[in-house]
Amino acid sequence: MNPITLIIIYFTILLGPMITMLSTNMFLMWIGLEMNLLAMIPLMVNYTNPRSTEAATKYFLTQATASMILLLSIILNYMQMGVWTLLPQTNTHIITLTFISLAMKLGLAPFHSWLPEVTQGIPIQTGLVLLTWQKIAPLSILLQIYELTNPNILMMSAMLSILIGAWNGLNQTQTRKIMAYSSISHMGWMISILSFNPSLTMLNLTIYIILTIPMFMILNTNSSTTINSMSLTWNKTPTLIPLTTLILLSTGGLPPLTGFLPKWTIIYELLKNNNTLLATIMAMMALINLFFYMRLVYSTSLTTFPTNNNFKMTIHHNKTKTNMLISPLTIMSTMTLPLSPLLIP
Repeated sequence: MNPITLIIIYFTILLGPMITMLSTNMFLMWIGLEMNLLAMIPLMVNYTNPRSTEAATKYFLTQATASMILLLSIILNYMQMGVWTLLPQTNTHIITLTFISLAMKLGLAPFHSWLPEVTQGIPIQTGLVLLTWQKIAPLSILLQIYELTNPNILMMSAMLSILIGAWNGLNQTQTRKIMAYSSISHMGWMISILSFNPSLTMLNLTIYIILTIPMFMILNTNSSTTINSMSLTWNKTPTLIPLTTLILLSTGGLPPLTGFLPKWTIIYELLKNNNTLLATIMAMMALINLFFYMRLVYSTSLTTFPTNNNFKMTIHHNKTKTNMLISPLTIMSTMTLPLSPLLIP
């Protein structure tokens, strides 16, 4: 792709969520989301193969439907209230429509089925943008309207997302699909606490992004698209094996790593608000998530697939270059727990 075109696309992707986050006008927020959507499509179809075209088509149809529902709710609210912002007096059906459109954009259950398929069909770098930066704009709108949204709808969506993210991730062999189901599960954790403590949602999102970026960098370095291909890490870049293990365990929420912090604080906050059943189910589903991360750890660091001697010798002259950001990001994603008194609002 032309470098100037690429710069314009990345600038638009950067600008879209900024407009959404800094606006109080719902129509401007919608414009920010649309800019983001239209800039993502060329990135998805940059590599011309049927799979990426299919993924881009699915992404466009889903996001366009969500945008249409959001615009409908904004117009209905304007017709009823005469303002471009959602107010406490706004009809509850309009608020629910808004939440449904944002849930579709975030990939929250039961509107999640597009996310694994799209993530699987696009390049790893684009998958990273899809699962991190693209979540910020819809979540920023949710953070502005959470007081108006029915808490029961939020809880049901969170519970479904955590259940689906855990169970569907179990039988996957493709790393990008595993990361997509992991994203659905993390989104469920974020939404579950939104009604009680939105600051914890922000903390969870920040830690999720810090964990996801180095993981995708490692997958991109080795072109690891399946669990089997991750078992060749010892041959390509053996120094990444301990880093991969630490990041995966941290993503699973194993103490004393950073990923334990959001799970610990969210369960504590839910128990404080007498949501014992939800907290128990979430903790149990976190164990299932940890199990499929452990499968990746086992495949990466504890398995050596049968290979001939010539292949084993490639380690001595392998020219695979690792990204310099992986190490500092790994430190952030594994050793931040002692700073929790400063981070917890």
